[in-house]
Amino acid sequence: MKAILSKYPPRELGMDLLWDIVGGLIFNIGIYNFASNAEFAPVGVSGIALILYYLFHLPMGIMTVVLNVPILLVSYRLLGRKFLLRSIKSMVIFAILLDYVVPLIPVYRGDPLYAAICTGVFSGIGLTIVYMRNCSTGGTDFLVMAVRKLFPHFTIGQISLVIDAVVILAGAMVFTNLDAVILGMLSSVVTTMVIDKIMYGLGAGKLIFVVTHREEEVARGIEEATGRGCTFLHAQGSYSMEEKKVIMCACNNSQAIPIRRVVHRLDKNAFVIITDSNEVFGEGFKYIGDSLN
Repeated sequence: MKAILSKYPPRELGMDLLWDIVGGLIFNIGIYNFASNAEFAPVGVSGIALILYYLFHLPMGIMTVVLNVPILLVSYRLLGRKFLLRSIKSMVIFAILLDYVVPLIPVYRGDPLYAAICTGVFSGIGLTIVYMRNCSTGGTDFLVMAVRKLFPHFTIGQISLVIDAVVILAGAMVFTNLDAVILGMLSSVVTTMVIDKIMYGLGAGKLIFVVTHREEEVARGIEEATGRGCTFLHAQGSYSMEEKKVIMCACNNSQAIPIRRVVHRLDKNAFVIITDSNEVFGEGFKYIGDSLN
């Protein structure tokens, strides 16, 4: 323990605590101020805690901690001590905010559909803040990893789907409302979309491959039109066995069309492949060390 704390600089600890508070407030507003009155259960431990709150009026924050204890014990060896301690810190802060801070904010009493969407948005933003600090709030993420270790023939997606489905169906039975299934699923989808968009979408772009006999001219045209440099990949056609250079260019989404125009202007017979890239690091894009601390 002492060795781990010695590797946790005070400044890093302070930043983690600050972002835990910010992320916890945003996440818990989604759970308490939107989901609790709309009578549906979000996925994960928070959804189970909400069901117990509805049935027995048990504090949701405390119940998330209680429910996480067995999950943490099972997952201990999979996670590593440092990550586990950082996650416990985040989990406790989230629980305190859920029980003592967000109840001071008025609860949304409007359309349950809007409540589900807002739950997903707030939950996604809050979780992303924690994930980007290399922490976690525990919950089903740990449970998925533990089950995956015990049953490696199941994929992570399959395990997550089963666990999420159990929580959503339990919420539907408790709230005696079929709409709870739809609202729970909607909330889960929105949460996932928000996390993916923030963590990967902001740095997303296009990766373009161009097969042409005029590779040097096309590469110069791309650089002149967009300012993006290109890389030549040595390749060989399987049919003609002809060796050639394939142009690879990483660019922003808005630059894909200008690059297509350049290629079309210089070589109408060129073969062009445009794919999505979740994140691009390096000169002209994001610093490669972003979000690693």
